[in-house]
Amino acid sequence: MAEPRAGSEIDHRQLGVDLYNATWTLLDKGSRTPADDDAMLNATHASAYHWSHAAGACPEHVARGQWQISRVNAVLGRGDAAVYHARRCLEHCSENGIGDWDLASAYEALARAHRVAGNDAEYRRNLELGREALAQIADEEDRKHIAEDLDELT
Repeated sequence: MAEPRAGSEIDHRQLGVDLYNATWTLLDKGSRTPADDDAMLNATHASAYHWSHAAGACPEHVARGQWQISRVNAVLGRGDAAVYHARRCLEHCSENGIGDWDLASAYEALARAHRVAGNDAEYRRNLELGREALAQIADEEDRKHIAEDLDELT
């Protein structure tokens, strides 16, 4: 991947944030067109890329990018891609000792992805792992938010 020419600076962090938020705006949109779906998928991938290149980027940012890519693919009915990115999210959590709400979210993403892919046993297994991980979330608001995501799947 080519880097910017001398004299041009890219604020990867800001681009990552803006694209992450743009993705959520499209996810929340009541009725998306095929062009909206394409933009949403492109935005989530671009967000993950920019977050991974931001100054101070950490493994949590990589995991969260993979989580959002999985969510978008699940919403679009692309089960295999959703499973792939949810697994990558969980791998980043496992490899880097990331727990708390990120880990619970990884299981939520896997449950959602497997549900879309039609893998009922894996859907149920990851849903249960996500519920177990809820107990490890320190912040009550974070715990409530992830519990709502998990409840949405049942």
